[in-house]
Amino acid sequence: MAFCSSCGTQVEGQFCQKCGKPLASAPDAAYTPPVYPASTQPRLSINAASALCYLFGFITGIVFLVLAPYNQDRRVRFHAFQSIFLNVGVIAIHIGITILSIMFQAVSLSLGLLISSLHLLVSLGFFLVWLYLMWKSYQGEKIVLPIIGSLAESQAGPNPPIDTIGRAA
Repeated sequence: MAFCSSCGTQVEGQFCQKCGKPLASAPDAAYTPPVYPASTQPRLSINAASALCYLFGFITGIVFLVLAPYNQDRRVRFHAFQSIFLNVGVIAIHIGITILSIMFQAVSLSLGLLISSLHLLVSLGFFLVWLYLMWKSYQGEKIVLPIIGSLAESQAGPNPPIDTIGRAA
């Protein structure tokens, strides 16, 4: 079975039906697809990676702390840590509200329902903060949340040193 040396399609006869090139002198030569350099592979911008740190909460925060080209940028690390800390904080708040709701519901049904409605307010507030953080980080702005933002900045650490050409060393 012969393959075209130019486009790689199967050839019957002396010419390629797809590109029209004549068949090479060695009809049994195997087709090897071209190898593209790694620099031509598509990559996310730093702003897009920063916004995606918030997409699925602490899961995408951890993912961007592990991915090689992005874990070396201080902005992406900051947003990843802030996403992790924000989601852990919201989970802790929801657990606390659930415990309070169960306690108050044992005393009075109306008090339990009142505290349960606090879940909706916290969820709505978190959703709005989540959207705001994603939007601002995609625009390249850095929003530092009151308590967890300073923790995220300290965890993000310094930027890697830059050589004279402007590349990370």
